[in-house]
Amino acid sequence: MTAHVLVVATSHNVMDNGHLTGLWAEELAAPWLAFAAAGCRLTLASVRGGPIPFDPRSVHGDEPQPETVRRFLADRAAMEAVQVTPAIADVDIADVDAIFLPGGHGTMWDLPQSAALAVRIASLFEQGRIVAAVCHGPAGLVSAKGRDGKPIVAGRRLTAFTDAEEEKVGLNEVVPFLLESRLRDLAADFVAGPDFQPHAIADGNLVTGQNPASSEAVAQAVLQALQPAALKAAE
Repeated sequence: MTAHVLVVATSHNVMDNGHLTGLWAEELAAPWLAFAAAGCRLTLASVRGGPIPFDPRSVHGDEPQPETVRRFLADRAAMEAVQVTPAIADVDIADVDAIFLPGGHGTMWDLPQSAALAVRIASLFEQGRIVAAVCHGPAGLVSAKGRDGKPIVAGRRLTAFTDAEEEKVGLNEVVPFLLESRLRDLAADFVAGPDFQPHAIADGNLVTGQNPASSEAVAQAVLQALQPAALKAAE
């Protein structure tokens, strides 16, 4: 597969409570490896450009690292890409077939504030190209609007890190807003699965996953949507 997948990560590394945050490693690692194995051309960007901050808990936390994270961290090319990302405002999306937004709590601060990201997501979405996100990555969808001025998520089936999950990790009073609630306010058809279990939804060219455990499922749904027959049916 020669599809071009643009991955856009957070640049934000500190929550309002002073704790370090950033990208959740599994949510980049599992899809990145799946896309690469499928032969996709990958571009890794971030909101501000430069090195991507990883949430320390996702790299060397109390829980054992997922195999995908170990493989990603050992991949020299991937690690080089993580250190030298272009800013999303400098990325040309003319030949992008899919955009993917991995999560991590850092996304809640900077993805919704990025006008450059919102414009690119809306453009790709309205062209029928694949827009995908996992866990807190859908925070990047909340500011994207179509030519009619309506949120692109309005009326679309999707999922993301739920309010219940946010409460269970103890950050519901720390994040700038609750992602599930905001998406519902934007008239999205939000579908929650069991807490912290794999759950992914494909609604046309919109693919979303609920939590880190959903990362692989989202990647596979994106790859399925990128198949020529699926792209032709979406036209």
